[in-house]
Amino acid sequence: MTARNQWAGVRSQLAAMSVIPGFAVVGSTAAFLLGGLVGLVVGLLAYPLTAWFAVLEVGVPAGILGAVVGALVGVVTGAVQRHHGH
Repeated sequence: MTARNQWAGVRSQLAAMSVIPGFAVVGSTAAFLLGGLVGLVVGLLAYPLTAWFAVLEVGVPAGILGAVVGALVGVVTGAVQRHHGH
């Protein structure tokens, strides 16, 4: 399976979700990846032997916050879609 086919599968699964969970998944994933990257950089600068823990220490809370923000965006998007009759 090629990378293009895998991304097509991910996109189709996201499209099959309702609005709120879809936005929550995207928000959580994006925030976790960004938070994990920030945690890695901070961990490597602070103490390289425990940098892997900093990835989780920063990435997991960022992912949770991203899911909450994504769900809120999904709620607003769903409300706007219902208001406009889509």
